[in-house]
Amino acid sequence: MKILFVASVYRHLTAFHIPYIQYFQSQGYDVWAAGIGNEDKEKLQQLNVTCVDIPFSRSPLSTQNISAFQVLKKLFHEERFDLVHVHTPVAALLSRAAFRNVKHGKIVYTAHGFHFFEGAPKQNWLIYYTAEKLAAKWTDHLITINEEDYTNAQKFLPIEKISYVHGVGVEFVSEELTQSEKVEMKVKLGLPNNAIVISCVAELNHNKNHQFLLRNWQQLKQENPHIELLLIGTGESEHELQEYVAKEQLAGIHFLGYRRDVPNLLQISDIVTLLSHREGLPKSIMEAMAASIPCIVTNTRGLRDLIQANENGFVIHHDDDQSLMTAFTKLAQSEQLRKQLGQRAKQLVEPFVLDKVLQEYVTIYKNLLK
Repeated sequence: MKILFVASVYRHLTAFHIPYIQYFQSQGYDVWAAGIGNEDKEKLQQLNVTCVDIPFSRSPLSTQNISAFQVLKKLFHEERFDLVHVHTPVAALLSRAAFRNVKHGKIVYTAHGFHFFEGAPKQNWLIYYTAEKLAAKWTDHLITINEEDYTNAQKFLPIEKISYVHGVGVEFVSEELTQSEKVEMKVKLGLPNNAIVISCVAELNHNKNHQFLLRNWQQLKQENPHIELLLIGTGESEHELQEYVAKEQLAGIHFLGYRRDVPNLLQISDIVTLLSHREGLPKSIMEAMAASIPCIVTNTRGLRDLIQANENGFVIHHDDDQSLMTAFTKLAQSEQLRKQLGQRAKQLVEPFVLDKVLQEYVTIYKNLLK
């Protein structure tokens, strides 16, 4: 019995799907993966996963995807997979198209956030909705991870072919830092010991909307001198954001780049924020909730599925500078409020815990494979 996981990059699989890969291995399946990315490919191979490089491009209109499609067709012709689980929009579309005439096995797609959503540009609906409607007839099952996507999926697939699951699963911190370790970490990062630490774990790109916070930072810092901002991640906007911070002489902003110690960084964080225009169901916010940290987010699909206003954080409208200022100031100036909302966050994340989400997936897998 053979299973294939597909994503545009192997990093997506190593970041979110190792528990699902290990589940199949524990059941005696031979697990394969398709994508690109050398470092994460090595991680998968160390887990005894057979990897096949596919030259995907994230751009749906790139001619590179013609080659990717041909490699997929050849793979499906040569290998017999009982289940193909596809992720990320372009890789998922190409995989389903290449698999459409295969006589053996099922194909399932987890949509980690459709590119068409309420408020999305018209071209997103034209390209991605049209593509998803076309690919629906080649899809044995579609998994969605937020309420809006679950509703939109019903426009092109019967409800019995759609499932709603609670994301990819999150785990509670297994090892807590001691107080001295937290102090040491703050020193290494150049943070004062009395800092109110705000963390944003996100790729540095326009969608994540870091600029919304940065343009209000100077005033926020004046009103709340102890706040410090950790920007955790890399991306195409990194240089642009660094230039803006330097030009505006913004103090207390730290670009940390790509980090593998995010659970430890969360343990020194007082507030977590994500101000994206588009999300599926962000794991960074679930991780913050699991660490009992209140969150400030925009009123965006996926974010509003996790954060309830005034209960485990604040939900603000896009580009509402005053609401952003108010939310951050309230949390920065009240340790009691941070503790209250953080405790509630940990309670509300329970349905999203990995063990429970894995069981949701196992039920779907068993129904497809029986």
